[in-house]
Amino acid sequence: MTNIVDVTDKAFEQIKTIYNQENPGMDKGLRLAVVGGGCSGLQYKIEFSELKEKDNIIDREGIRIIIDPKSSIYLKGVVLDFKDGLNGKGFVFENPNASNTCGCGESFSV
Repeated sequence: MTNIVDVTDKAFEQIKTIYNQENPGMDKGLRLAVVGGGCSGLQYKIEFSELKEKDNIIDREGIRIIIDPKSSIYLKGVVLDFKDGLNGKGFVFENPNASNTCGCGESFSV
């Protein structure tokens, strides 16, 4: 089975570092979600959150990445990467489904 989201090794290492620093607890995971808003209509949301009944779960080295069913529609095929170059530092969503993205890269439309 293929994952909804592909998390690069660099992004996963950063997730693992943050997870170990914040120690959110065994009943939580890193939630990747899409919510309404932003300059293009939809925006990405990343947070530690408790698991919900219908969540899709990607388990990697004991760290769970969770995606709700509604967000999975928009995130299917997305690559989550982490950039730390001259142009800024942070998580980057590479979304092949986006028909339009804003200049900051934090919102999109389909």
